[in-house]
Amino acid sequence: MELSMNLRQTQTLSPQMVQSMEILQMGSQELLEFIEETTQANPVLEVDEKYDRQDEFDLMRRKLEWLESTDVQNSWYHRQDAEEDADPMANYGGVENGEEDLYRYVLSQLGMLSLERDVMAAAVFVVESLNQNGWLDDDVPALAAAFGCGQSVMERALEAVQSLEPAGVAARNLSECLRLQLLRRGEGNALALEIVEHHLDALARSRFGLIAKELGASAEEVREACALIKTLNPKPGTGFAAREHLTYINPDIIVVSFPDHFEVLANDYFFPSLHMSGYYQQLMKDTDDQEVKDYLTDKVRQAKWVVRSIEQRRSTLLSCAQCILALQEPFFRQGPGHLSPMSLADVAQRLEVHESTVSRAIRDKYLQCSMGVYPLSYFFSRGLGGSGDGEEGASPEAAKILLRKLIEEEDKAHPHSDQKLRELMGEQGCTISRRTVAKYRDELGIPSTTGRRQYEKTM
Repeated sequence: MELSMNLRQTQTLSPQMVQSMEILQMGSQELLEFIEETTQANPVLEVDEKYDRQDEFDLMRRKLEWLESTDVQNSWYHRQDAEEDADPMANYGGVENGEEDLYRYVLSQLGMLSLERDVMAAAVFVVESLNQNGWLDDDVPALAAAFGCGQSVMERALEAVQSLEPAGVAARNLSECLRLQLLRRGEGNALALEIVEHHLDALARSRFGLIAKELGASAEEVREACALIKTLNPKPGTGFAAREHLTYINPDIIVVSFPDHFEVLANDYFFPSLHMSGYYQQLMKDTDDQEVKDYLTDKVRQAKWVVRSIEQRRSTLLSCAQCILALQEPFFRQGPGHLSPMSLADVAQRLEVHESTVSRAIRDKYLQCSMGVYPLSYFFSRGLGGSGDGEEGASPEAAKILLRKLIEEEDKAHPHSDQKLRELMGEQGCTISRRTVAKYRDELGIPSTTGRRQYEKTM
């Protein structure tokens, strides 16, 4: 058995460095929870009592209100919040309320009807049986059996509920939902009623010629009726459910647009200001107990590292945001459709850091600008195939906008195939595969060639 010695260098990360990287990739809510847990576990680290959170909140709120005038995506939510502050019941019964308010809204109308006691009780049961779309999942016999009443009572209860707002509520299928809305609109919808009752499959495939032939109507009349049907809401309860499940996002970065420049702000008003406890620092100096001194020394070191890591997170995030702004300025000036291909390496090279640092910095972070709120990862995308002469291709977002434009301009009677769309996009410098065209078309919610075809008049 032979013993030998080898000399080699290895690089390991200290626990402090690991913690610093973890803090860098934390989202705002995760960081806030980390700060609260750390201040409870480390007595040396304290929240600044002089920190006036309300003043900072008011300042940031004024900035958000200023952004509201140009923020198309979020101005509606800011406006609703302001109205709720002034009058919490101002929007009661509106379609913007949450899913729970759908039932309150329908029940408030139900209470205005003069119904027999057993019918009223059954009607309340019907309302409580509505799903999130405002539909019923069961038919009358099943509802009557579940409630314990006769079918005639349940039918009258269902009729009463279906007469309420929103139109189409308590429908048992798509055809009935659309029919209830058409009946609510009044006369002149006979053809549309016939289509929703018997020809929904043909309507979904835009088979206007087939519908016209079977109903003995002209193709133009069928097109007008189908256009009316498309204005209806197939899920009358979704407007109520949307606000119930709405998740508010605290943007980490705010980009404010001025006529001649942009300003990048760190939205960290909701983070408490941290400081080192003067009492424990003095105790560490004065105590003669070595165990206490060692304990406090370790806690002070931990506290300093946490404060430094949080500040480093803020600095790195701001640097990344400023770099994104510089590389994607056309987007911030002109809006969606003007993103340029950009990779983590592009930002890392400018900031002279590793790509992993940029990746951690943008993870679970959001940016608000006049266009709306976007995850920072939204601004990173690889370039698609270019013209082949070294020119960089378009971004996926630009490719989708071009694809939508080509489809909107196509002959509806002879829509382009995915292969033809690929060729047309290639002619405009966006070279992608047919499979990618199909993928982007599905992501945009655009049907295939068959689904887009609109048939001409029948002879």
